[in-house]
Amino acid sequence: MNTLLNQPLCVVNAGLNSFADNLKTAGGDVVALSWQPPALGNIEAGLDLAQLLRHPLVEQANEVAFARYLSAQPALVDVMFAREAIAAMNERQLILHSGPPIAWPDMCGPVKGAIIGAVLFEGWATDHEAAGRLIESGKIDLEPCHHYHAVGPMAGIISPSMPLWVIENKTNGKRAFSNFNEGLGKVLRFGANSDDVLQRLHWMSEELAPAMKIAVKRLGELELKPLMAQALHMGDEVHNRNAAATGLLIKRLIPALLECNLPLAQLQRSVEFITGNDHFFLNLSMAACKAMMDTAADVPNSSMVTVMARNGVNFGIRLSGTGDRWYQAPANPVEGLFFPGYGVEDAAADLGDSAITETAGVGGFAMASSPAIVKFVGGTPADASNNSRKMQLITLGGNPAFTLPALNFAPTAAGIDARKVADRGILPIINTGIAHKQAGVGQIGAGITTAPMSCFVDALLALSQEIK
Repeated sequence: MNTLLNQPLCVVNAGLNSFADNLKTAGGDVVALSWQPPALGNIEAGLDLAQLLRHPLVEQANEVAFARYLSAQPALVDVMFAREAIAAMNERQLILHSGPPIAWPDMCGPVKGAIIGAVLFEGWATDHEAAGRLIESGKIDLEPCHHYHAVGPMAGIISPSMPLWVIENKTNGKRAFSNFNEGLGKVLRFGANSDDVLQRLHWMSEELAPAMKIAVKRLGELELKPLMAQALHMGDEVHNRNAAATGLLIKRLIPALLECNLPLAQLQRSVEFITGNDHFFLNLSMAACKAMMDTAADVPNSSMVTVMARNGVNFGIRLSGTGDRWYQAPANPVEGLFFPGYGVEDAAADLGDSAITETAGVGGFAMASSPAIVKFVGGTPADASNNSRKMQLITLGGNPAFTLPALNFAPTAAGIDARKVADRGILPIINTGIAHKQAGVGQIGAGITTAPMSCFVDALLALSQEIK
């Protein structure tokens, strides 16, 4: 012991940083190790986690789920109205929203405003007050988009008369859906429901959707993974930045539109709309990712995460091995950049189905490919690369279809493993827009957030019971 203390020492401090600070003050050489007990210190969950790590049934199931995800080939095949694509919308008055299930009284401002707008758009009520009363009466069913293989950004609203992109996974023939992107400004997805918002939605249904349907039919089908992969090499991460992906989509749509003999005025208005919206591809990206993740769902014993979604109040995840069950916790705050005049006190909690992109290994997981995104969400290009590297520690592998030039063309980390999240204390990172907490104000910033750890702890407790 005397020999040990008489030589230069480097102390590794695990736990409270104050211990390391005291040693540094005394002139010591200290390495502060960021560590906390796994699974939030939950003893039962920790014991279950120890059983699940390297469990042969879980390992085998994860191989199956991950292989299915990798094999998925999402393609744009059609444009349909929601009532045509989702049979339940012909049986009852149904509106879909983003995130996990939530009751009307508990919803945030933007989602409530968007649902009222959808009721007015459908003609189920003639004014805002009547729409509110109709919803409160329980005559309108409100359910998550994910329950119907659909996704929507921010409020995520889908009602029967809205057009949907139809994405088909060519490996199994199953379909996923997303609504159309409205552009920026006062839009339904941020809770705006004024007359100009509703008029735009009617124009999208009456003119834009038929034009897109004809163009898609003219194209035959459009494989989306190659387009997304190319966009990653052009500075997108296909969540908050879709400028390149939208441009690549336009290159395919415009020639098809020009061959369709549409009325010139309709053609001009449609082209002007899609070329003026750099986020136009976002909804296609989300639906493609939904199709890929649905392929990996329902593999017994798998700890692979197949859904991450937020409703402006709670964050929810699903595991492949536990079917349709949701594991929820209050959504974490978003740390980022606010538009002038706004701050944290104005923001709604994290909102939208767009975290399906991160679930599929792009978005925040692919930030290394999109250094310009930090100008929008905060941080530095080095932070973006570090985030992509860190996600490799909580995933089952990489997706060779999506590569990152800044990381020597390494595949994006993919296949979030709930065991690794809980064991290593590293949360999936998500880059996202920030909505104002009041309906209709719109986007007030963008930033970085994470999924709550308790979602993964609860999911592992449930998975352990399935295996036992």
